[in-house]
Amino acid sequence: MELQGKVALVTGAGSGIGKAAALRLAREGAIVGVLSHTEDEIRKTAQEIEGAGGRAMPLVADVADEGQMRKAVADLVQAHGRLDIVFANAGINGVWAPIDELQPAEWDRTINTNLRGTYLTIHYAVPHLKTAGGSIIITASINGTRTFTTAGATAYSATKAAQVAMAQMLAVELAKHKIRVNVVCPGKIGTEIMENTQKRNTEEAEVPSEFPAGPIPLTGEEPGTSEEVAELVHFLASDRARHITGTPVWIDGAQSLLV
Repeated sequence: MELQGKVALVTGAGSGIGKAAALRLAREGAIVGVLSHTEDEIRKTAQEIEGAGGRAMPLVADVADEGQMRKAVADLVQAHGRLDIVFANAGINGVWAPIDELQPAEWDRTINTNLRGTYLTIHYAVPHLKTAGGSIIITASINGTRTFTTAGATAYSATKAAQVAMAQMLAVELAKHKIRVNVVCPGKIGTEIMENTQKRNTEEAEVPSEFPAGPIPLTGEEPGTSEEVAELVHFLASDRARHITGTPVWIDGAQSLLV
């Protein structure tokens, strides 16, 4: 129960990495505000946490909506009196297409969810974290930070690169308040996000790249799991990571070192 007495906010907590992290933090004793724009999904996560003996508060909000995020953070703090851990995880792959085919509305949706959503999450959380310090963790990706061969994923990769820059800027800015800011950069993880990715004529943006046998050196054909990323999030949220800030951590089994 390493996080006993702490209050955490996890965005995108209805599935995948966000859900796994919410369950992990709750298992360690944190009260977890689980946030998603899908009410049924987020209530199931909260029920699962409570069924395992943890404490959770479902929060329904679109991370790109200023008013909804202001209210969600305020509701969590009002209910539990503090905020210690923020996992800004919500994001989408969006549309992957050649740059001259990617439409402005498609670009805007990816930027708004991934980058504006991260900004709004942190913007409304920081005043509460300043009270006693805390930990902010952001989900980025190997795309845009180490690998640049995902055809058509320009908008997505731009947001992931920007999230790392944001974390490093804020690590310096917020250090005097004892707030740490770090980034997890997953590679291929066994989630449903690819099923929600729209690809259009990506072959036009492809450049051939050869991989050694087995796409992930550490595990071969096996992707990482959401639970493995959740373990990393737990570590970065804990006092064991008290001297780590401004650091991107790639969790990809060396996948991103192949190119």
